[in-house]
Amino acid sequence: METSQKHEKRWLILGVMCIVLFIISIDNTVLNLALPSIASGFGATASQLQWIVDAYTLVFASLLITTGSIGDRYGRKRSLIIGLALFGLGSLGAALSLSTTMLIGFRALLGLAGALIMPSTLSILIDVFRNGRERAKAIALWSSIFAIGAGIGPLIGGILINYFNWSSVFYLNLPIVVIGIVGGITLVPESSDSATPRPDFPGVFLSVTGLISLVYGMIRAGEDGWTSVPVLLTFGIAAVFLAAFIWWENHSKNPMLPLVFFKNMAFTGANAALTISAFAMMGSIYFFSQFFQSVQGYSPIMAAVCMVPMNITVFIATMISVRVDRKMGTKFTMSLGLLFSGLGLFLFSHFAAINTSYWFILIAIICLGIGIGFTMSPATTSIMNSLPPNRAGIGSAMNDTTRQLGGALGIAVLGSVMNGIYRTELTALNGVSGLSGSIMDQIRGSVQSAHLFARELGGNLEAVIVQASSQAFVDGMQQALFIASIVMILAAITAWSILPGKEESLQLRHGEAAQD
Repeated sequence: METSQKHEKRWLILGVMCIVLFIISIDNTVLNLALPSIASGFGATASQLQWIVDAYTLVFASLLITTGSIGDRYGRKRSLIIGLALFGLGSLGAALSLSTTMLIGFRALLGLAGALIMPSTLSILIDVFRNGRERAKAIALWSSIFAIGAGIGPLIGGILINYFNWSSVFYLNLPIVVIGIVGGITLVPESSDSATPRPDFPGVFLSVTGLISLVYGMIRAGEDGWTSVPVLLTFGIAAVFLAAFIWWENHSKNPMLPLVFFKNMAFTGANAALTISAFAMMGSIYFFSQFFQSVQGYSPIMAAVCMVPMNITVFIATMISVRVDRKMGTKFTMSLGLLFSGLGLFLFSHFAAINTSYWFILIAIICLGIGIGFTMSPATTSIMNSLPPNRAGIGSAMNDTTRQLGGALGIAVLGSVMNGIYRTELTALNGVSGLSGSIMDQIRGSVQSAHLFARELGGNLEAVIVQASSQAFVDGMQQALFIASIVMILAAITAWSILPGKEESLQLRHGEAAQD
């Protein structure tokens, strides 16, 4: 009887999960549009802006596998409701933040909440959608909502920031949290698996410490250089803890991430593709909002409108990818998506300039949207189909972890490349009359700080500082996105090399179904 009720309500449950997922997916991209306002309001440096975004994604990515296991063992619905409550608390705290440090702290709490919510949504869908074809459609819709949320976030943020202020992007979460909690309590069935292993807390400690050290080193490299002693020391700490994590997972009786899963190339290749796709998506969106507002002088609303075509393209491409995947196979679909993403980044890196026409940028945005849409849905389906149903929590957690970790690395790596070039080019202003050492420190902090101080100085100095800082930002962004485009092309080649072909994938799925 319970199974019948689940199936009768499955599309309503999908609707609730999509609403819940929406606030998770827009959280970073809606914030990206607010970064220029936050930088001006708090005087935040480029590194602090990176941490405001990455505090969320890093905590999210680090805890997802463990929270997925907790949800499987103790109740997916329970994890969902607790996560939503924490998400509401974190959103309220972020909106009321009085400093950059306070905002970063509440962003970390939002990351913890998101880690409880996101794996629960996909695990619940896997539980209520038992038919393979319907499950694929549900996952495609789930993936498209994630991509749409990420794409529409800037538009929502632009409207809110234009008419209110940056804190309004966090108040937006509160009514959606209420809807999610009410819908979750009334519609979503509880599901769990008592056979799920206990949480692996030593593995959590090792992985969290290693990942935070890694991202900290990457962000610090934008200020101190990639070969500075503090950066190399931090990378060394990251290497030790991540190596210890791998050793522990190989020897633990209860690993948080059974590394044996990676012997399945469908699982490994799909996770790699998702990581790289999120790297491109989050890394580029991090630049887009600052480029349109701080360099080209667009209002928040106009900057958001400029990014709407990516949202539309991602949705259309995601829907088409289901048919292409079914006809041509996951290997072809994901490799094609990665190539399109690489092309989009390459075009943007070459078209972007202080006075570039938007129509040139639009071509790059559409290519990037096609690439993301063709990668995410097939990769998610490949991950979930490569694992037995009783490990759905691990599968959904890995799916979400790769997205978030890829996004965090994209912002950290590409942001640091940009910041390093930005700070280096601005040394040309040293010695300019009227620019003291303290003012130069503020100008080197971020392009937003540079423009703010330029307005205060006025006169010829304003024009000199605005031109130099804008050009330095664009040059750094161009180099960062060019490097990202090369990474995407290499990822496409790798995905084509390691992912199983269509026939082999079908044989693996039938074999696993027979074993189950």
